[in-house]
Amino acid sequence: MADRTAASTAGGPPQRPAALPSLTGLRWLAAVFVFLAHASMLSGPNRPDAPLSFFADQDLAKGLAHFFEPGFVMVSFFFVLSGFVLTWSTAPGERTTAIWRRRALKVYPNHIVVFVVAMWLFASSEPTRAWLPNLFLVHTWSNKPEVISSVNLPAWSLCVEVFAYALFPLLLVLVRRIKESRLWLWAGAMVAGVVGVPVVTQVFVSGGVRVPTYDLWMNQLWFSYGFPPARLFEFMLGMVLARIVAAGLWPRNIGMPASMVLFAAGYWLSFALPYPYKFYVGTIIPFAVLVCATAARDLRGEGGWLASRPMVYLGNVSFAFYLTQGVVMFYGRPKVWGAHTYGVLPALGMLLVLFLANLLAGWLLYRFVELPIMRRFSRSRKRTAPVATRGPEAAAVTGVA
Repeated sequence: MADRTAASTAGGPPQRPAALPSLTGLRWLAAVFVFLAHASMLSGPNRPDAPLSFFADQDLAKGLAHFFEPGFVMVSFFFVLSGFVLTWSTAPGERTTAIWRRRALKVYPNHIVVFVVAMWLFASSEPTRAWLPNLFLVHTWSNKPEVISSVNLPAWSLCVEVFAYALFPLLLVLVRRIKESRLWLWAGAMVAGVVGVPVVTQVFVSGGVRVPTYDLWMNQLWFSYGFPPARLFEFMLGMVLARIVAAGLWPRNIGMPASMVLFAAGYWLSFALPYPYKFYVGTIIPFAVLVCATAARDLRGEGGWLASRPMVYLGNVSFAFYLTQGVVMFYGRPKVWGAHTYGVLPALGMLLVLFLANLLAGWLLYRFVELPIMRRFSRSRKRTAPVATRGPEAAAVTGVA
C-alpha cells in the first residue's frame, strides 16, 4: 500500500504529506482539559494556602479536583501525538539541522518569553542552581524538587520534548527501516515499554522524601513521570503509529466513536490504578487508538468539526495557551483573587474569566512571538530545492504539572 507520509517517495522531489487538521483540533480539546485540571486544584504550587478552584462548596470543589486528578494523563497524549505528527510531516532526506532548527524555534522563544515574565513577577528569588536548568529546559534531568518545580512549572514537560527532538532524526531512521509486517509488533513493544516504566520504578527506584499525595518516594515520582528517557516510549509509539496509518494498516471499523468510548474507559481505569501506573498505563492504548482513528478519518476526507478553521487555529494556539498557565493561573489567580471562593454560578463565571485571560495570554504569545519567528526562521533561505513538509506541526506538549 502507498505510504502517505512525507517519509516515502519514489524519486524526485519529496511529496507533500496528507494534511491531518483534525489532530490539531483534537490538540485544543486536550489543552482545555489540562486547563480544567489545573483550575480544579485545591491548592497551587505558588501559593499552597490559596486554592485554584473558585468553588466555595467544598464537596463540589473536592469532587471536581478528584474528577480531573488524572488530568496528568494528557501529557501522555501529547507525547504520542508529537511523535506521530513529526514522523508524518518530516520529508525524506531532510537535514538533521533543519529538523532541530524548527523544533528549537517552536519551543525556545515561547519558553524564554514566559520564563522572563515569570522571573520578573515571582521567581527571581530562586537560586541559580534552580532557574538556570529551567532556562535551558534540562531541569527534569535533576531529581531535586526545587529544580524540577522552578520558575514556570508547566515547562517541565518541554524537557521531555527537547530530549525526544534531539533523538528524533536517529529514531526516524530506525522507525523507517521497520518492515510493514512488523509495525504492529513494534507498536506493542512500545506499549510494553510504557507499562514497564512503573514496574521498573517500583522495583528498582527509591529514595528522597515521601510524597503522600502519590504514595511514592520523590525519586519514584521523578523517574516515572518527569525523567525524559522514561517518557521516550510514548513518543516512539506515536512514530510507529504514523507508519501504521500511512501504510493503510489501521482498521477502518475502529473510528472516532469507538476511540472516545475507549478513552472514557481508560480514564475511568486511571482512578483505580495505583501510582505510578495511574500516570499513563490506563490510557496509553486509548490515546494510540484516538490518534490513529482521527488521522485515518482525515485521510478519508471526513474531518468534520475537529478540522474546522476555528478548531485548527485554537489547536495552533494550544502550546502557548498551556505554557502561560504557570503565570496566569498559578501566579495570577492567587494574586488577583487571593483565596476567595464563590457560589456555583459566580464560580463558573470566574472560571470563564480565568479561561479567557489564559487564552488571551496564549494568543498574544502565539501571535507576536511563535508565529512570526516560525514564519521568518523555520526554513533555511539557502535551500534550493523545495521541501514540502507542511503537514500539521506538532506543538511542544502540554501537560499537567
